[in-house]
Amino acid sequence: MTKFDLMTSVETPVERRTFLKSGLTLSAAAALSIGSVTPALALPSGGEYRISLKNAHTNETFTGTYRVGNKYLPQAFERINYVLRDFRANEIFPIDPRTIDIIAIVHKMTGSNAPYSVLSGYRNARTNAMLREGSKGVAKHSLHMVGQAIDVRMENVSIARIRDLAKKLHAGGVGYYPRSDFVHMDSGDFRTWG
Repeated sequence: MTKFDLMTSVETPVERRTFLKSGLTLSAAAALSIGSVTPALALPSGGEYRISLKNAHTNETFTGTYRVGNKYLPQAFERINYVLRDFRANEIFPIDPRTIDIIAIVHKMTGSNAPYSVLSGYRNARTNAMLREGSKGVAKHSLHMVGQAIDVRMENVSIARIRDLAKKLHAGGVGYYPRSDFVHMDSGDFRTWG
């Protein structure tokens, strides 16, 4: 199976090592520029990655190409970072491009044209602590606080299907929250819960 086949295959899992082989973790301080991040997967020359996101709280959107071949597009990430900001604190933080790769691949695997409805992207320590007080499901050291996690649902795709497809990638964390109707995906170590 080629890396391009992953974009079209729903049934074949990809080992985490293959998926993240070229990945570079962004630091918590996001000191690295987006231009220095190596994509998690390579597509044939000129291949485009697209994503469609709608912030469930602000109704702000991003729909478009965020990566061409192995090059992430800084202008796309300016908008993505804004849409996925901590809206409670109005604080923008760089989202790990590998997280966007993971959710983009899962989105493509669903076959849906509906955007992801994003419940949570980046959140600062204060917002995370506030959410943690109201829920046992919020991690003290959440990857949301370093721009490596996104909580999503999709209008015409069940969260169980999103979870199952994300688990098949064997890349990053996949949390399933049926009571709250969302799936958590992140670019940390592969693990599942819920």
